Amino acid sequence: MQTTIQLLSAQIPQGTPNPGENTAIDISRPFDIIVYIILPILIVIFYLVWRQKKRKK
Repeated sequence: MQTTIQLLSAQIPQGTPNPGENTAIDISRPFDIIVYIILPILIVIFYLVWRQKKRKK
């Protein structure tokens, strides 16, 4: 049993972000709002405008 636990813990590299250490998006931080909400919306809008202009030509 102890060997299994040691083998499993040896699989996680030290000093790198792990899935268990992730936190939720903090909406109170302006950086998170810009990166996760505003930029994706702008990318979709610009893509749709670009596609419409391309179809008209």
